Amino acid sequence: METSTDLYISLLKKTLSFSLWPEPPAPYGAFRRRKGPLAEAVIAGVTKIFAGRGLVIGIDRRLSAEAREGGEAWPGYADTMVGMKRLDNIDACVRTVIAEGVPGDFIETGVWRGGSCILMRGILKAHDVTDRRVFVADSFEGLPPPEEGKYPADAGDKHHRYGFLAVSEEQVRENFRRYGLLDEQVVFLKGFFEDTLPDAPIDQLAILRLDGDMYSSTIQALESLYDKLSVGGFCIIDDYALAPCAKAVEDFRTARGITDPLETIDNISKFWRKT
Repeated sequence: METSTDLYISLLKKTLSFSLWPEPPAPYGAFRRRKGPLAEAVIAGVTKIFAGRGLVIGIDRRLSAEAREGGEAWPGYADTMVGMKRLDNIDACVRTVIAEGVPGDFIETGVWRGGSCILMRGILKAHDVTDRRVFVADSFEGLPPPEEGKYPADAGDKHHRYGFLAVSEEQVRENFRRYGLLDEQVVFLKGFFEDTLPDAPIDQLAILRLDGDMYSSTIQALESLYDKLSVGGFCIIDDYALAPCAKAVEDFRTARGITDPLETIDNISKFWRKT
């Protein structure tokens, strides 16, 4: 029988993923790569003309239920792009560490609109947990250009060209506030990971969730934070389907002799439990 806590968390996941509603048309250009100055000026000008008349240029995006559930398409209106399967994984991991008393805070490195972190905070609140924090780590400016000399696996990476991936800290804070979950248990770490994570004010973690897409972002997070993950805690890799991210994970696990089995969440993500 579902409890009120179960019903709240279920509704929170459905709301964060926008799965209660059909995907509306997305504003034109929302998912495009950044272009040159002239093209950007033309697009901005046309958009402004339409906006002045109360109109928006939209593209009908007919996403399948499977794509939305698996987080296989960038959503226009959801507060998370991870899909329901990965939200269920976060839910299961968080409830497990709470039930088993695995010590430590939670962190996501690369948060976009903040949905996964909002879910973590919501679960803590639903279970009346007041001694754990949720760290929200992001540049809030999008992804960095690849450092191909330092990280050859990132050669040619184009994530930094997608303005859609840059969500400001103010907007993420507002998203927490809309759900009634912005408080002292939510800690923002603004900046690129190589600058913020090595000296982050974190003593111990129970959940380490990585969503940085690139080799550099993934390896920097693992090198800075994995030693703080408690035995029994979970390391979740959102972007394992991306070759640079997978290589960073495999390089790190090999270097550290980590043999804990990688478990599949969906077509994109994997996780393991630290032993």
